[in-house]
Amino acid sequence: MALSKLERRQRIKYRIRKVISGTAEKPRLSVFRSNKEIYAQIINDVDGVTLASASSRDKEIASGSKAEAAAAVGKAIAEKAVKAGLETVAFDRNGYLYHGRVKVLADAAREAGLKF
Repeated sequence: MALSKLERRQRIKYRIRKVISGTAEKPRLSVFRSNKEIYAQIINDVDGVTLASASSRDKEIASGSKAEAAAAVGKAIAEKAVKAGLETVAFDRNGYLYHGRVKVLADAAREAGLKF
């Protein structure tokens, strides 16, 4: 029986989340990618709180191509994290392949000062 795209991603996501969990010292940088937009959150799973978030729907993020939006979101989330006093995070690709927009977001966040 073949899995649907969503079921496949869910299985990969569960496999990743068994290993990665956000703490106060090293929160989790979670990425969600829809067909049009991309979202990123920095989450402390112990307390169950979102410490920072950014998305391509934010007013300050210029719209261009999807890859440009992903780079802008990566830069924005890193700036918010540094402002909140966070330097290191655990990257959670959320079941998506580390490729394309997810990779662009991660690279932009690294360039802006996040370590993972």
